[in-house]
Amino acid sequence: MIDHIAIPEERMKILRKNKKFIEQLKSLSEVDVELNDEIYIEGEPLKVLRVKEVLKAFGRGFDFDSALNLLDEDYYLEVIDVRDFAKKSRSRIVTLKGRVIGTKGKTKRLIEKYAEVKLSVYGKTISIIGKWDRVMVARQAIDKLLLGSLHSTVYRFLEKYKK
Repeated sequence: MIDHIAIPEERMKILRKNKKFIEQLKSLSEVDVELNDEIYIEGEPLKVLRVKEVLKAFGRGFDFDSALNLLDEDYYLEVIDVRDFAKKSRSRIVTLKGRVIGTKGKTKRLIEKYAEVKLSVYGKTISIIGKWDRVMVARQAIDKLLLGSLHSTVYRFLEKYKK
């Protein structure tokens, strides 16, 4: 099977500069990955889909090591488009992303800690990597924030889940 994926140019530059990332991905997944204007992936269908998810996560702002977790079938990538909550207002998108990050990153860190996931706020998206049940908890917390819930309410929700 052959598939392709496009990622933002600034993330593509990182891949072109650090060839070891692609070599590591090839060796771990046993697929062929080729960088052009887009990224082409060739190999067994399930492995191609896994590698595509890894590259999609990298394109959404995750570091390469976090993205590599997606080679494990227990891990899942969830991408939330902030525009669905912001009515296409640029300033509202910035505000909502700020709510998820929190003061000095506090909210983002607490969601990552209590839900045991990795978060990336990049562009107009918020992405989550983790095990399925934990991703769903983080998704609920983020949805609450994007819909206007108080931070303290979301923190209590996360603490209750952790117990």
